[in-house]
Amino acid sequence: MREAVRPQQDPLRLRADTGQTTGGGRRMQTRMKPFLWSVLSLLLLSDVLATYHLGVGDPQRIAAQSYAQTRTNGRPPFRTLNPQKTDSHCRSRPMDLVFIIDSSRSVRPGEFEKVRIFLADMVDTLDVGADATRVAVVNYASTVKIEFLLKSHFNKPDMKKAISRIEPLAAGTMTGLAIKTAVSEAFTEQSGARPLSRKITKVAIIVTDGRPQDQVEEVSAAARASGIEIYAVGVDRADMRSLQQMASTPLDDHVFYVETYGVIEKLTSKFKETLCGPEPCAMGHDCEHTCVNSNASYYCQCRNGYILNADKKTCSPKQLKAAEVAVADPCKCEARLAFQKQTHAAIQQLTAKLVAVSGRIERLENTVGRA
Repeated sequence: MREAVRPQQDPLRLRADTGQTTGGGRRMQTRMKPFLWSVLSLLLLSDVLATYHLGVGDPQRIAAQSYAQTRTNGRPPFRTLNPQKTDSHCRSRPMDLVFIIDSSRSVRPGEFEKVRIFLADMVDTLDVGADATRVAVVNYASTVKIEFLLKSHFNKPDMKKAISRIEPLAAGTMTGLAIKTAVSEAFTEQSGARPLSRKITKVAIIVTDGRPQDQVEEVSAAARASGIEIYAVGVDRADMRSLQQMASTPLDDHVFYVETYGVIEKLTSKFKETLCGPEPCAMGHDCEHTCVNSNASYYCQCRNGYILNADKKTCSPKQLKAAEVAVADPCKCEARLAFQKQTHAAIQQLTAKLVAVSGRIERLENTVGRA
C-alpha cells in the first residue's frame, strides 16, 4: 500500500495550538514590516486629524465634502423645487406668458416634479414684475384648472411657491380645451393681461407627453390669430403632428422635443436664448473698465485699485493716504507671521511624534528578530 502523502504546511502560517511560526523568524519579520508601517501611517493620520480638526460648520470641511461628492457620484443629485432659490436671470422683453401643462395619467408623480422644476427654472430666467413679465399657469388633463393668473404674483418667490403647490389632475388629455381656456380666461385684461395698445408680447408654452383627445388645429390657429405666440414642447410619447399644428411658425423655432421629463430642464437655456432680449452691455457701452447689466440699463465699475470718476465711465488709480499704507501693511505681516508660527509649531509636534513612533517600531522589529 502506498504511503499517504501528507500535505506540506505553509511555512509562514501560524500554528493554532502553539501560536509559533512554522517558518524562520526572518520571513516573519519581512511580513511584519509592511504591517508595522501601516500602523505607523494610521497613527500619523490620527495625529494630523487631531492637529487640524475641522468642525462641523468649517468651510474647509464643507468644501472637502462637496469635492468628495463630485468624485463619488456619477450623476448629479436629484433636484427638488426650492421656492426660495433664485438664479441669475437675463433681461427678457416684457411679455404676458402662460404655461399650459399636461398633467394627465401618463405623467407620473416623479415626472410631474420635473415639470414643476422646469417652470421654476423658467421663472428664474425672466424679469418678473408688474411692468416686466407676468406669468400664469394653466393645468389640464380631462379638465382644465387655472393655477394662478397673470395678475396673481409679481415676484419670483411667491410665484415659485405657487408652482410648488401645483398637483397633477390625472385622467385624459384635453389639450384643445386647455388652449381655448387659456385664450378666453388667462389672456384677458381682467386676468392681468396688458391691453393690445401696450404692444406687450403674448406667449403660450404648451408642455405635453401624449396625443390630444380633442381637436387642436383650429383652436390653436384662433389663438395665434389673436396675437398669441405658441411654443409646443413634446415629451416621450408626444404626437409630433399635433405639436406642429399647435405651434407658431417657423416650426423649427417653436417646436421642441425631449425623450424624457428627466431632461426637460435642459430646455431652459434654449428658451432663455429665445425669450431674452440682448444684454445692454452687449449692445455697446462707454465703460473704461467693466460694464454691469442692470435691468434695461447698465452702469460702470472699476477694477481693484481704481475709483470711478465723476463722469461715471472712466477710472483713476486710487491714491492711498500715508496713514492707510502704514496701518494696512503691518496687519498683513502680523497675520502672516502668526500663521507661519502656528504651522511651524504643528510641524514640530508631528516630527516629535514621528520620532517617538519610529523608535517604538525599531524596538518592536528587534524583538521580533530575536524571537
